[in-house]
Amino acid sequence: MIITKIKPLDEILQYIESYDKILVLGCNECNYGCSTGVGKEVKRFAEKIKEEREKLGKPVKILKKILTKQCDPSALKPLEDFKEKVSAIISLGCGIGVNLIADLYPKMEVYPGVNTLFLGAKIKEGYWVEKCRACGDCIIGYTAGLCPITRCPKNLLNGPCGGVKNGICEVKKTLPCVWYKIVMRLKNRGKLENLMEIWEAKDWRPAGGEGVRELREE
Repeated sequence: MIITKIKPLDEILQYIESYDKILVLGCNECNYGCSTGVGKEVKRFAEKIKEEREKLGKPVKILKKILTKQCDPSALKPLEDFKEKVSAIISLGCGIGVNLIADLYPKMEVYPGVNTLFLGAKIKEGYWVEKCRACGDCIIGYTAGLCPITRCPKNLLNGPCGGVKNGICEVKKTLPCVWYKIVMRLKNRGKLENLMEIWEAKDWRPAGGEGVRELREE
């Protein structure tokens, strides 16, 4: 799930200070999980914008729409109905949606209403933890399904380091050392030989080192 967080209100008001007709655009895809782009949040967000603009003596007309997703051109087709009705869009979808809308509707002003934070797992209601860096060169088949790139603050490819104590990371005292967990898990599975290979410096090109990443199905 792509985890997002509502941007500071002052930043958003600065984006739209010269517009009087705004579309607040929600997203029911990943943002549904962290509640930044769903019905209740879209309504609350729109009301807050309207209230703050009125305080500034700059009333604004706000329309609201929630799409099933913002990362698919077919799901963005309802925007056709708003091209002549609004002067700007505030997207409560992730940065992917903002970019795609900007590509497909270059004449429409679109601004992010959230900060896109990370790829995370929902541990419990209202709590997400980053589990994947989307580096494009996954090694967790060798590390018992645990990602050291994401879950080790030092991004160690060969660990644990000398600072681990009682299975706890020296950088962040509340964080279990992922390399300690990897070692113990592989030991219990009788697969410690997985760690006999010394991993060389990671090839970061698949993570975007050669520009925009693409995937084309053949």
